[in-house]
Amino acid sequence: MTYSSSTATAESNVSSLNGSARRAAECQRDVHETIIDALDILWDAFEEDQPSNLYQLVMGQVERPLLARVLERCDHNQSRAAACLGINRSTLRKKLRDHDLI
Repeated sequence: MTYSSSTATAESNVSSLNGSARRAAECQRDVHETIIDALDILWDAFEEDQPSNLYQLVMGQVERPLLARVLERCDHNQSRAAACLGINRSTLRKKLRDHDLI
């Protein structure tokens, strides 16, 4: 059995994918830790009061920049952006309007 260049290419591609998956997992952990830290800071800002609208408050801060950045990274192609977000294009358009992004 010989070691062909196509085998080497396939192994290189798998190695590259493994590296990409590893970087994605590390990034996901970093984002998770950043969110936890930000939520702790936000919670502490309420001092003795328990927040009653935390979900709305956090989503209001996160959703707009998420939508704007994904749309930018997809060259403002709403179909591609919706696919990246895992939502329907009409849902994306509604969210973009809600956040005054279109």
